[in-house]
Amino acid sequence: MLWTSDKTLDVALYAIVSYIVGHLLNCLGLPSFWMVFTVAWILSTGTCLYLASLEISPDKKAVIVTGCDSGFGHDIALQLDKLGFRVFAGCLLADAGGQGAKDLREKGSERLKVLQMDVTSTDQLEEALKDVEKLLPDDEVLWGIVNNAGIAFVGAVEWVSLEKYKRTAEVNYFGLVAATKTFLPLIRRSKGRVVNIASVLGGMGLAWFGSYGGTKHAVEGFSDCLRLEMRKFGVKVSQIEPSSYLTATQLLTKERITGQADECWEGLSEEIRSAYGEEAFRKAYEGYMNHGQDNIQPVVDSAIEALTQKYPRARYCPSSWSYRWMLLVARHLPEWVYDNIF
Repeated sequence: MLWTSDKTLDVALYAIVSYIVGHLLNCLGLPSFWMVFTVAWILSTGTCLYLASLEISPDKKAVIVTGCDSGFGHDIALQLDKLGFRVFAGCLLADAGGQGAKDLREKGSERLKVLQMDVTSTDQLEEALKDVEKLLPDDEVLWGIVNNAGIAFVGAVEWVSLEKYKRTAEVNYFGLVAATKTFLPLIRRSKGRVVNIASVLGGMGLAWFGSYGGTKHAVEGFSDCLRLEMRKFGVKVSQIEPSSYLTATQLLTKERITGQADECWEGLSEEIRSAYGEEAFRKAYEGYMNHGQDNIQPVVDSAIEALTQKYPRARYCPSSWSYRWMLLVARHLPEWVYDNIF
């Protein structure tokens, strides 16, 4: 069993609950506080960790991962392959000789198959479905899909063009929905898993990320609805909420951020340029260069757990503690508190 920050919070939560129960019973004149607290904490934490340790076997199971050219998807595909899953790694540039697809073919076992997959293309998704049905042995099932494909544009609402908003939604949301709908019948038959890569920005706002955060809010809503619909079929739906791994995943490299800044500035009206000022505009973009955590393993581990735990979480949050604190405030306290602190 992997130890994650989610489990650390579980232990802390059960400690708080046990503390409250101990005090309430003590006030009623029942057993001593420390005895109740200790027993309740050990039992609740032990049960939680035991259930988290129960896993399914990867034998005879296949998983589709989208967005495997780089970043999360690339590493998730390789890790699943090492665990013994049959992996179908969808790459945007598989047919174009992309380096990510080449690396997967070289590093993966014979069970790992690279598929050409642009999640915004209905034709490519249908062709990928045919490939999966053809390559999947009769005695194996399609166990799950990891919807990872995504893009990001940085900039204030007034800076990012409407075309960029539409393109981001086309990949991050509509592409995710399309991929899910394409493979869901096979997953439903196996009572498998749907794992969606969302973001902490699906639960809170952050300046300069309106186009990206909007799509992640949509992913969160879609995942919650799908989770409820799939309960009667035995399909588990989980979402991963990473914090900032922008440079580590190559989602926003220094070159890409610079290019986005130049493109946005050229497209702004004189009124907007004057309102914000070029110096503030450039500094906003420079602030996200080399931004975020370097080690993406916590995100990979969360996706693996969502596919292999017998009782997976609805949400995994492989985020830094600072982002967890922001998310907690955003979700549970009045908006003015979040706005004034962050």
